[in-house]
Amino acid sequence: MRLLVVEDEPELAATLKKVLVEEGFAADIAADGEEALWQAESASYDVIVLDLMIPRVDGWEVVRRLRARGDRVPVLMLTARDATADKVRGLDAGADDYLTKPFTLVELLARIRALIRRAAGSPAPVITLGDIRIEPSGRRVTRTGVDVELAPKEYALLEFLALHRGEVITRSMLYEHIYDDDQDTMSNVMDVYVASLRKKLGRDLIRTCRGAGYIIDA
Repeated sequence: MRLLVVEDEPELAATLKKVLVEEGFAADIAADGEEALWQAESASYDVIVLDLMIPRVDGWEVVRRLRARGDRVPVLMLTARDATADKVRGLDAGADDYLTKPFTLVELLARIRALIRRAAGSPAPVITLGDIRIEPSGRRVTRTGVDVELAPKEYALLEFLALHRGEVITRSMLYEHIYDDDQDTMSNVMDVYVASLRKKLGRDLIRTCRGAGYIIDA
């Protein structure tokens, strides 16, 4: 899953990106509101973590503009402003959740995962695909009760396909949601990951739609 962190404090932005990458997310950073709006239009994000007090265009206006142009990406507002009026203003502008500083990284990650599940229409904390269970909170995958070890990008690909099961997902969509701007990829990397997942989880789990992409059937 790919996230955009909008934060003008370089040290905090770097810390958040480091934690998110360690948790298996792809993460881009924007330091101000105009950059955030440009990046949100240029790439497809699963969640935007948005500080309210940012330069050039503040967080409230960023959300308002995103919603005005029809962008439905989940937005988690992150700010030191804890007044009820500020929370109401943010939510009314179109934000999906609100977290005040200081916060724990555990809670931030839990809220991000909840927003991703909600946006995919899959609110349950565990995804079940026959005898396969996917637990996003710990990035744990089991098959018939036995843990299956996956590489970080293998897990990211599996989770994205599972959250969107029943939909054909193109390779370009997978690249956009699994990698951030700092990561280089090989042209055939998705085929390699899919082949590995089939070997570990069963040949019939992921179906190739020739010329279109991949699907996990509903």
